[in-house]
Amino acid sequence: MSLREKKLAERILLVAVAMGNRERWEAIDNLEELAALTVTAGGEVIEKILQIRDKPDSRTFVGKGKLQYIKAIAVQLKIDLVIFDNALTPVQLRVIEEELGRRTIDRTALILDIFALHAQSAEAKTQVELAQLEYNYTKLIGWGREMSRLGGRSGALGGRAVGIGTRGPGETKLESDRRRIKERITRLKRELISIEKERSVQRRRRKRLLRIAMAGYTNAGKSTLLNALAGDSTPVSSMLFSTLDSATRSFELLENVHVVLTDTVGFIKNLPAQLVASFRATLSEIAEADIILHVVDASDRKMTEKIDVVEQHLEELGATYALKIMVFNKSDLFFDEQVKEKYSRKYENSVFVSALKKEGLDILKERIKELSAGVFLEVKVTIPHSLPQWENRFYEAGDVVKRLEMEDSVTLIVRGYRSLLSSLEKEFSCFLRDAGT
Repeated sequence: MSLREKKLAERILLVAVAMGNRERWEAIDNLEELAALTVTAGGEVIEKILQIRDKPDSRTFVGKGKLQYIKAIAVQLKIDLVIFDNALTPVQLRVIEEELGRRTIDRTALILDIFALHAQSAEAKTQVELAQLEYNYTKLIGWGREMSRLGGRSGALGGRAVGIGTRGPGETKLESDRRRIKERITRLKRELISIEKERSVQRRRRKRLLRIAMAGYTNAGKSTLLNALAGDSTPVSSMLFSTLDSATRSFELLENVHVVLTDTVGFIKNLPAQLVASFRATLSEIAEADIILHVVDASDRKMTEKIDVVEQHLEELGATYALKIMVFNKSDLFFDEQVKEKYSRKYENSVFVSALKKEGLDILKERIKELSAGVFLEVKVTIPHSLPQWENRFYEAGDVVKRLEMEDSVTLIVRGYRSLLSSLEKEFSCFLRDAGT
């Protein structure tokens, strides 16, 4: 049972620790984002605590005195769950939980819980379960007591429990179940390898179309933009991480410009490494795209910082040098012409739209068309009838827009990916030269 199925939301206390005064404001922003994540998970934020210290305590993270203060607040406010923005070690988590007498999780566990809540397809559920099991596996050192946190998926380990941080495979007798968890992780990884192979097949089938992927911070409006461009009316949620499955639409963007447009999972600061690894197959849609639409929420006061977070993730995915358009969504409400000029100078290929109002989409489509000129190439080749295998290869490499039969040869005009056709044309020329044809 999820929190949304319960009448009463869990009462949550949030804790963030800044390592020195320089990190104070960043920690404050992190607390606000943690609060939004908590609401997305179905919890009610009752109180927030910010601590500034030089370094974390090895056992309690916040120090004994501060931990006693947190305990007093938790008792007074009848707190059900304490969530730390900072990553906690297994020892710290055990000590804090025992001292507070309340369930305690960190930011990573919260995000994993949200992913478990929103996973719909078998693929997304597999990816989330793998991430949660790998996270739990790291907590299996010296806990010395039986864990009985929920498994939400069928086939997961353990009994039943409810609440934030308990969805998904959960934790039950983690020490004794170490081997079983490891075996389950291995099976899930095999499943994801099969999924990635199927994705590769699908991408090959779509190779003649312009592939566009949308990337952006969570809740930037990617799904709304996808619907606007594709002429779809699929309902869109405003909750964080509401899109986990990559939604793909194939349609004619402009006359003679056919595209495959994919919406992928949103990024966030400190996205758990387990999720990045588990969602590698889904995120590969970004790395394999011809053009990336980096969608930005222009109404967000932390817009530039979130742009940097997304760019960092794109770099880690190997998409740093891909053709890219910066799409500033909701800019009709917050950007005047002077501000637009400022960001156009700062970010190459900037376009300003309102996905909800469908404003600025024509400009975006034209920009995509302009960039696509660098993606595609037309080549003209003459192939002797004695080399039918080469004719087949050019047919497989792109769209044959014209075919001219001659007595001893055939001339093809082929349109396709520049990288693929140019290399194939060079290979064919070398073959003819070496064969003396």
